[in-house]
Amino acid sequence: GVSRILCTAIERDGMLGGPDLGLLGEVREASGLPVLAAGGIRSEADLAAVAALGCEGAVVGRALLEGSLPLSVLA
Repeated sequence: GVSRILCTAIERDGMLGGPDLGLLGEVREASGLPVLAAGGIRSEADLAAVAALGCEGAVVGRALLEGSLPLSVLA
């Protein structure tokens, strides 16, 4: 069965515009499963926001590559 959900707001993926907190909250509440947030994450504040929603983790791509979110913050 499904043990967790990777929720990607594809319209935000790679855009560094912030995560879709509404979507993440809806998916988490409706599924009752752990959720990994993806798409638009660009800062420590974004990581804190998805954590505050109860997301299990986050996928960080472009922000890491461009240096706006250093690896030291993620470790």
